[in-house]
Amino acid sequence: MNLLWRDSLGTGQLLRLVLLHTAWEVGSGQVRYSLPEESKHGTFVGRLAQDLGLEVSELVPRMFRMVSKGRGDYFEVNFQSGVLFVNSPVDREEVCGQSPLCAIDLEVIVDKPLRIFHVEVEIQGINDNAPVFSINEENLSIAESLTLPGSRFPLEGASDADFGTNSLLTYKLSPSEYFTIKVQTNEEQSKSLILVLQQSLDREETPEHRLLFPATDRGKPELTGTVQLVITVLDVNDNAPSFHQSSYKVRLLENTADGSMVIKVNATDLDEGINKDILYTLRGVTQPNVSATFRIDSNTGEIRVNGELDFENTKLHEVRVEATDKGNFPLSGHCSVFVEVLDVNDNAPELTITSHSLPVPEDTPPGTVVALISVSDRDSGDNGKVTCSIPPDLPFQLVSTFKNYHSLVLAEAVDRERVSEYKILVTARDEGAPSLSASSSILVPIADVNDNAPAFPQPVDTVFVKENNRPGAHLLSVSASDPDVRENAFVSYSVVERSVGEQQPVSSYISVHSESRHIYGLQPFDYEELQVLQFQVSARDAGFPSLCGNVTVQLFVLDENDNAPALSPPGSGRGSPGPELVPLSAGAGHVVGKVRAVDADSGYNAWLRYEVQEAGTAGPFRVGVYSGEISTTRALEETDGPSQRLVILVKDHGEPALSATATVSLSLVESPQAVKWDSRQRVGSERPLVDINVSLMIAICSLSGLFVLVIVVYVGLRCLPGPEVMCGPGKATVVCSSEVGSWSYSQRQSQNLCVWEGTAKNDLMVFSPNCCNWAEKSGTVKEQELAPN
Repeated sequence: MNLLWRDSLGTGQLLRLVLLHTAWEVGSGQVRYSLPEESKHGTFVGRLAQDLGLEVSELVPRMFRMVSKGRGDYFEVNFQSGVLFVNSPVDREEVCGQSPLCAIDLEVIVDKPLRIFHVEVEIQGINDNAPVFSINEENLSIAESLTLPGSRFPLEGASDADFGTNSLLTYKLSPSEYFTIKVQTNEEQSKSLILVLQQSLDREETPEHRLLFPATDRGKPELTGTVQLVITVLDVNDNAPSFHQSSYKVRLLENTADGSMVIKVNATDLDEGINKDILYTLRGVTQPNVSATFRIDSNTGEIRVNGELDFENTKLHEVRVEATDKGNFPLSGHCSVFVEVLDVNDNAPELTITSHSLPVPEDTPPGTVVALISVSDRDSGDNGKVTCSIPPDLPFQLVSTFKNYHSLVLAEAVDRERVSEYKILVTARDEGAPSLSASSSILVPIADVNDNAPAFPQPVDTVFVKENNRPGAHLLSVSASDPDVRENAFVSYSVVERSVGEQQPVSSYISVHSESRHIYGLQPFDYEELQVLQFQVSARDAGFPSLCGNVTVQLFVLDENDNAPALSPPGSGRGSPGPELVPLSAGAGHVVGKVRAVDADSGYNAWLRYEVQEAGTAGPFRVGVYSGEISTTRALEETDGPSQRLVILVKDHGEPALSATATVSLSLVESPQAVKWDSRQRVGSERPLVDINVSLMIAICSLSGLFVLVIVVYVGLRCLPGPEVMCGPGKATVVCSSEVGSWSYSQRQSQNLCVWEGTAKNDLMVFSPNCCNWAEKSGTVKEQELAPN
């Protein structure tokens, strides 16, 4: 279908230039520079920092950066001076083609606070391209005599890749009396070169004319291209084919199918016979892609699409048709066909994502620019209008900045321990019908910061260790977890130093391996000195700044049977040595004395049992199993003899059991006298013990007084407010048992010895220190009496 232009070609081009200039002024950036093309590396462009109102010292701290839209890195900024300079030469024809205005858009971004500036650098053309002819030699055939002076012959002009005045060409012809050159401008502002015959040709005089045809542009300096014209003078066929119109106008959609007819041209020749038959060809093509886009039927003059039309590559094609007759000396006629390509929505949007702040630290404040996204669509009108979006429910948002630029901005705080990375699908969609879209993914990893302290699974850890442990033995292991990664999760362990007991540091008792988290005992524990060791283990990561967490370890020392019973002086003694005097009048059940013994151990290890070593030698006497009281089993008789000697065995219930013996001498008299102890003991065997002297009695009394003083001071300190005691012997697990084997626990200070001085008939089992329970509120000591013997 033939479509005709409704507007004149010159008026349409002028209107487009005005619209382009207006769009350029409206969309100009905040700063605009001008630069000649092909400027060398380092060429000064402008004082960018000063023109944007930025201090040069702020460029690095505020993360100054510059982005250009798909045009390469033609410019750079000197961070020491703030000067914008040329990084690589810019070829205006390569960047903008024949566009009337050529500018490179730059986007400048600074942080803290975030600001975005838009800079345009206009590229001014220079005369760096010489005119070029498509052929080196052009052949023309002109009939002699029949061709009248003033006859015109179209010539193919030169092309210049420059723009503006640098592409305006002037043509000259080498001196000739037969020919001259005339430049003609048609309605579409297209220039045609006409070779004009000034006088008739004489083939016999000159059969061939060779002329130089130079084309010179108007740049400074001027550049020239030359073609040679070879004119052959013909002797016959004096009528050339003629078209009905000198030019035709056609409009086609860019998706027109291959082989579709564009137009049918027709030329006539007034000659007859073979000189009237015409062949059509395409020639004089100024655009290189025309011959690959269109083809013509040489016999019918039908022009058809050959390949595909692309509005984005070429919006207007000029196709020149030559009609040549078949005479012996062929003559030609010419016309031009202008094909305007109409846009359809056949190009999806294009996405370019430039990452700037990846990975994103998890403590990055909202509002930080993560990446820059530029979108473009080669189509025009609504087909080239593009909107950009990302999925919802993400801690990011898109912010439109300038033209088709968008910033991917952090909208809310992120937590690497919850989500370690985000895969964001950016979708660009145009407004064509039907619309086209394109998508691109950007992976945003979240970088770890040290925002989690090491944590133990429980605040308190408990371990039981038998006393007399081997130095360096492994006691227990603690473990803390840190959800951070790398050095932020590398945990080292240490003991929180404090004093225990008599200003002994915790580190003198235990040590913690910083990496394996194993806790070792540095010295043997003695239950009689220390029942509970409470300390703190600190776990610290290697982040900056480092974070730490603590766990309280309660180490309970378990008693072992490592102390034999120790005998005390007789409680009924009158201060003078000698045997125990027993009145003959004593009846059954009469208490004649008491064996006292203590055991520094605890629990069963301190539960003492008294018995006569050789039961057959006890006579009329017996000893309380748990009280140690010596009493008569019946009324005494003279036949019992004047004296008795009892060997009392005292042993604990430990495994293995430890024991001691005491020898008691009894004399039967008419009146009671003081009891005299033999004071011979055996520890773990049956050998006699040494006599208990006065100094031992004094030592025991001194220790008892010191013990009472310690209790008074302890109760006073408990009543005073103060910081919590984390560890030490002040809190112990006290284990008490009854004869039937029941056990109780107390978290109060235990006493080394619990003694009841009463002389009741019931046997009293004394544990040291387990039978003493401290009242939690009053702080008084209560004694526990066990079942009778």
